[in-house]
Amino acid sequence: MAAQSLISESVLGWSIFTFILLLILAFCWVYIRKFQSRQESEVVSTITAICALAIALITSALLPVDIFLVSFMKYPNGTYKEWAVNNETRGHIENTVLYGYYTLYSIILFCVFLWIPFVYFYYEERDDDNVNKCSQVKNALKYTIGFVIVCVVLLLIGAFVPLEAQPGQNSTHWEKVQHLFEELGSIHGLPALSFSISTLTLIGMLAVITYTAYGMSVLPLNLIKGTRSVAYERLQNTEDTDDVEHQIENLKSKCKDGRPLSSRDRRSLHELEGKLQVLKRKSTHLEIVERNCCSKMGCALRPVKILLGIFFILVALLFAVALFISNLDTALHSAGISSGFIIFGTNLTNPLNELLLALQPVFPLDYLLITVITMYFVLTSMAGIRNMGIWFFWIRLYKIRPKRTRPQALLFLCMILLLIVLHTSYMIYSLAPQYVMYGSQKYLLQSPMPADGPTSGNGTIVISKICDADAPEDQCTVTRSYLFLHKFWFFRTIYYFGNWAFIVAFFIGLVVSCCRGKKSVIEGEVEADDSDMSDDEYVH
Repeated sequence: MAAQSLISESVLGWSIFTFILLLILAFCWVYIRKFQSRQESEVVSTITAICALAIALITSALLPVDIFLVSFMKYPNGTYKEWAVNNETRGHIENTVLYGYYTLYSIILFCVFLWIPFVYFYYEERDDDNVNKCSQVKNALKYTIGFVIVCVVLLLIGAFVPLEAQPGQNSTHWEKVQHLFEELGSIHGLPALSFSISTLTLIGMLAVITYTAYGMSVLPLNLIKGTRSVAYERLQNTEDTDDVEHQIENLKSKCKDGRPLSSRDRRSLHELEGKLQVLKRKSTHLEIVERNCCSKMGCALRPVKILLGIFFILVALLFAVALFISNLDTALHSAGISSGFIIFGTNLTNPLNELLLALQPVFPLDYLLITVITMYFVLTSMAGIRNMGIWFFWIRLYKIRPKRTRPQALLFLCMILLLIVLHTSYMIYSLAPQYVMYGSQKYLLQSPMPADGPTSGNGTIVISKICDADAPEDQCTVTRSYLFLHKFWFFRTIYYFGNWAFIVAFFIGLVVSCCRGKKSVIEGEVEADDSDMSDDEYVH
């Protein structure tokens, strides 16, 4: 009976994961096909982008499965289910999740340090009009070797350099956590892989602060504000076109008598002709949008978009408040900077953590919510990258636009999302630390009988409590995600300060998004550096 129950619970958890996996693959195909350039699309870059994006989303989907499995080992009253009474059985279930993390993280390392760089440099070489395929492959491999060397160095540091933290103030809790870390690293784990992934997570933190924080503000506010009227934009564009044509005629009239234009006038004429070309292309795009049935349907759905935007901004504010409370709790009650600000339990009331714990009696609301939170971070990251483009400091490298995104830009986008997803797991832990660490588990605690009770004396009563750092080691199972994220103390320290930077970046992005006006209905579709050929694929 216990074996059947074990099989049914495991099948349920992994069935949900498989269903989500199929949805992820379908979403990745549609998303990449929507943004990729029809003229420059290649099979290899398309497959690479779809696979990399799918791996990023699948990795993010593993966290809810991890929480689901540790929670389903126990009944709501705090006792283990029949199939989970044996410690070896529980270890086997958690090891399955751990091996899932190892597999996906290894694939991420392969993508970030080998696959994506090789495909990227291969297409960069093609842009240099190099027709020799062998030479393209050779040069791409030459540049990719640098990434491989970095990966090898990170693996060697993680494998051989001692990076353990010193004991904290709370020796009992610290010894318990250290024991779990040792078990993760020495018996099942690969410290080298953990260090490499933690380094990539650090880079992902920078991407989260840049793109996700901005996406959490710009996505809802764009839904609320909407876009400018097509009729108004066409009227304004017509007026601008007439004005530019009038200026061009005035300049050309200066050379009617055969006199050449001055260098300043020639420069102005060239700029005005370029501007006129852009305005005419805008006019073409506005006509297409005006005839498009989807734009008319979008106008009818404006109330729904406004409600959705209000909901998203409330969710973003909830996340910001929960993250602030969690960071404040860490600052006040953690074991200190020498331990990486590790905290043993929740001391301040965290609204998101309490919401997840309140939903746990109604299966599967809490798991649905943690899945929605995970996907929310991914989608807002996509929105941030879509609105900002891909930058290297103050230089914009690529723009992400429907039907016109270059293969290199899609590869960059997927690599950034891979790094963001790695840090998302830590972000979710920061939002709901107790729930991510233990799920909805409870444990049994013997408490002295009340002195004024009817059977007062030396007796005890058994009560169930939500799992926390005070729970006996054999009564609560810690998620593998928590152990993987908290193995190296100095990374935890940087993540802690990164959370403060994220909060600041979010509110700055919120102010900037509020101050900006409505977007154009063809925002990003027509720019001065576009070629005329790029309009052909848009029209067709």
